[in-house]
Amino acid sequence: MSLPVSQANHQLSTLPFDPELTPGARNAVNVCLRIQAGEKVTVVTDEATREIAASLIHELENVGATYRAWVLEELAPRPLGDLPSEIVDDLETSQVSVFAVQAQPNELRSRMQMTDVVNRRRIRHAHMVNINHQIMLEGMRADFLKVDRISTKVVDLVRQAKQIRARTEAGTDLTADLNPKYHWLKTSGIISPEKWGNLPGGEVFTTPGEVNGTFVIDGVVGDWLCAKFGSLRDNPLTIRVKGNRLVEAHSSNQQLRDDFWSYTHTDENSDLVGEFAIGTNVELKDVIGQILQDEKFPGVHIAFGNPYGAHTGAEWYSSTHIDVVGRNFDVWVDSQKIMRQGQFLLEPRGRNS
Repeated sequence: MSLPVSQANHQLSTLPFDPELTPGARNAVNVCLRIQAGEKVTVVTDEATREIAASLIHELENVGATYRAWVLEELAPRPLGDLPSEIVDDLETSQVSVFAVQAQPNELRSRMQMTDVVNRRRIRHAHMVNINHQIMLEGMRADFLKVDRISTKVVDLVRQAKQIRARTEAGTDLTADLNPKYHWLKTSGIISPEKWGNLPGGEVFTTPGEVNGTFVIDGVVGDWLCAKFGSLRDNPLTIRVKGNRLVEAHSSNQQLRDDFWSYTHTDENSDLVGEFAIGTNVELKDVIGQILQDEKFPGVHIAFGNPYGAHTGAEWYSSTHIDVVGRNFDVWVDSQKIMRQGQFLLEPRGRNS
């Protein structure tokens, strides 16, 4: 049975937390979500992420926002089959929401149910799946106004493009032909009612028209596989895409290969490239083995499955979505080279400015 909302609020508001979490939490509340006094916020967390949720709630109280906090394990067994109705009902009365939990297998459906409400009600929503201490101390301390500036430069450029090519010394050679009917989205960490965003932020993405080529995944894979396999620097997964579909996958780690192949063959579109993205968080220094942060690392990543059609305009659907990330990209937008070895060429001082 779930605890009364007031009791859940009290438990999290009085829970001690590492003060080193405060700068990232303050960034989330004041810079990324720009929460104002009197706004209503839905906060969803789980047992594993309670301390981070407590740091966020402390900042909500500082700005004078009203909130209701929910701990998933107090509402339903995990992994969740569906989003608990209590959370759905609470979202209907909120202007802002925060989802700070650890992913478990087969929970994507419940997260999609949540973002369906977020999209319909135009809630400013921070999606913090697999957030941890390291990300709070690194990615969440970024200067998101700076990240937004480079993200704006990139999205203005790619919106005019017909093709993007990405290569790495590890063996990636990938070409994305773009569909002018599909929209590019900017999720720089500055979250608006128009598009919910992951935190930490820093990417621009679209649904591609067609992707072809080889991708050496020496960064990380997404969803629950991320926690299982972590950084793939020493045991990369090499995939081949033809006609926008996954056709091959190879790795010295057979379990990684098998789990990835199974995930990307869940339904008829799970092996279809639904997202083509460029990471723009220029304050990140390396891939750390955590997809929430690593997909924002400067470079190219793609995702198989759901194309987030409500935002990109893609008309097909999948029940799954899994990102794959590499390292040290050279990137060309049409004939213009915009990145060399993971460093943007759009700013004279580069990532470490």
